Amino acid sequence: MSFGRLGRETSGRPMSDINMTPLIDVMLVLLVIFIITAPLIAPALRLDLPQAEGGVADVPEFVSVAIDRDGTLFLGDAAIDAEQLAARLADTAKRNPRTEVQLRADRAVPYGRVAELIDLVQRAGLSRVGFVTEAPAAR
Repeated sequence: MSFGRLGRETSGRPMSDINMTPLIDVMLVLLVIFIITAPLIAPALRLDLPQAEGGVADVPEFVSVAIDRDGTLFLGDAAIDAEQLAARLADTAKRNPRTEVQLRADRAVPYGRVAELIDLVQRAGLSRVGFVTEAPAAR
């Protein structure tokens, strides 16, 4: 009595075919995982953006404006008064109105003073304002 052969008389050759069932099972599991996680990865804001050919994404220029706790204004690293800052920002806006203003404000500066500085930037013709902060220290 021979178990497992069921009466076949074959030689002891190794099986040369690949068993596809485990590979298909793994692929189906990966597909299910992808189907479940794909909606979570998608952005929450869905926009129907216009399409344009030949659009080149340019790296925007930026100007660094800072205000310290005493209320002193800085353009880059140089101290500057409000009138000179407005004139320099207006010149920058004439050259490239998409220039971004990176605003750095000391924590002790009152919100009203920061709002005045943003108003000065917008009156100069620049509308892109970014607020620069520091990352919190790792604990």
